[in-house]
Amino acid sequence: MTVLEIKGLRAGVEGREILNGIDLVVRSGEVHAVMGPNGAGKSTLSGVILGRPGYEVLGGSVTLDGEDVLAMTTPERALAGLHLVMQYPTEVPGVRLVDAMVEAFVARGRDASDVARLLGDEAATIGFDEKLLVRSLNVDFSGGEKKRNETLQLAALVPKVAILDELDSGLDIDALRACARRIEALTEPHPDGLGDTVDGVGVLAITHYARLLTELRPDAVHILVKGRMVAQGGPELADQLEADGYAAFAADGDEADAAPTRAPRDLGTLDDLFAPPS
Repeated sequence: MTVLEIKGLRAGVEGREILNGIDLVVRSGEVHAVMGPNGAGKSTLSGVILGRPGYEVLGGSVTLDGEDVLAMTTPERALAGLHLVMQYPTEVPGVRLVDAMVEAFVARGRDASDVARLLGDEAATIGFDEKLLVRSLNVDFSGGEKKRNETLQLAALVPKVAILDELDSGLDIDALRACARRIEALTEPHPDGLGDTVDGVGVLAITHYARLLTELRPDAVHILVKGRMVAQGGPELADQLEADGYAAFAADGDEADAAPTRAPRDLGTLDDLFAPPS
């Protein structure tokens, strides 16, 4: 069983602390939803876990099966089994989706000879047009096509833990249902498409709204406000949030609808997510 453990995580940007001591444990097959208003630190949490440039870790730890995640480069974190479904998927002109996935398989030491068939099967499962497999990655894709593409990559790469950064952003009902149901199925032990069976994926689902959780059923819901986990509970907590709003969870008189947290200004050069570490 895989365990992603976050202990006392503090992080910030440009001298300003955003995460103020996050504790969270995600195990194989579990779905943990992190909900919160704009500016709560949700995307900062995903960025710190995956090593996005520009954030400074001020304290605490992140481990995957006992290994220090914060000591790894972004490619090393991906190869160790962490996977980010991005809120705003990057367009990569000139790089075909199928070729990018072949390189991802090679970097992981997996046989890439059957990648095209595997991607075709996954595309059919989630309603993703197979013609897009040989198009430049995300270039001129609609919002729904980009999120289906992110889901397809997740399913093909069979990571240990997936972080979903607002998967539901920009999706219509049909696309949301297709993506969420596929990820829900991946939380159970499942074939990897290449002849092996793997443990269910652990999921950390970052979202504003409970609609994602009607299909992707959470084992636990965590409410993040002002960089702190202010409430934790079962799926009923999401229902309470829908009824009462974030203001019900604000602490010390703080307003829950704070201005969005700024992303780091200088992100540097993006890591090559498919290359093995040097």
